[in-house]
Amino acid sequence: MRTNAILVAGGHGSRLYPCTKYTQKTLLPLYNRPGIDFALATIRRAGIKNITIISNEFIGQIARHVGGGFEDEKIHYVVEEKPLGVGHALNLARPYNQDCRLLVYFSDNITTLELTDEVNRFNTTETDPGCVLLAREEEHPEAFGVAVLDEQNNVIDIVEKPENPPSNLAIGGIYLFDENFWTYLDSAQEQQGDDLSISDITRQYVRLGKAKLLSVGEETWVDCGTPETLLLASQMVKDGKLDPTPFR
Repeated sequence: MRTNAILVAGGHGSRLYPCTKYTQKTLLPLYNRPGIDFALATIRRAGIKNITIISNEFIGQIARHVGGGFEDEKIHYVVEEKPLGVGHALNLARPYNQDCRLLVYFSDNITTLELTDEVNRFNTTETDPGCVLLAREEEHPEAFGVAVLDEQNNVIDIVEKPENPPSNLAIGGIYLFDENFWTYLDSAQEQQGDDLSISDITRQYVRLGKAKLLSVGEETWVDCGTPETLLLASQMVKDGKLDPTPFR
């Protein structure tokens, strides 16, 4: 079963205002390239050929930059006219992503971790492989979904942006989901409505024992949603630590 990608590039980018008054935050430069180039490069190096990009009123700017993709790709552009939450945004991409497995990639996130092996596993595993959650140790994890661990360090729950984090293991930004994703999204939306978070979906996999933690380890994962982290990622690009090339 093939794996598609949904690249979520919505929201107002209020933490990066006033720059995001004029463009989408994923088009802001990381040194000499727009941030979206690095997200797309990670997706493409994993071998994914069908990519849906969700964005706001700046979708035209993204489409002009990204274009129609490479010869063997399909790029779909979806407009999120109003920021009505994660569930609403993902459902906009649903028509292009039925009967497949998914890499859901929130565009703020830039990583040096390669996803090729995991995507290959999702492409070739006959029985539903569950989900993969990227994780990293974070000094202040309260801004993320946070893993709850048992005594054997197995993840048993995920709590979204807790005031008192149960661990320092942050989950967020990049996920692999099997073909049950839309069923779990529907279930979470019935319970949470517009307050749905991505953790409401991942938690269902966790409770079924179908979630795998993929720690970035010595690799890097930067959430480029603030001026400070945007500057950090730009320095990493300048130093040659982040790769914008789509193939290896």
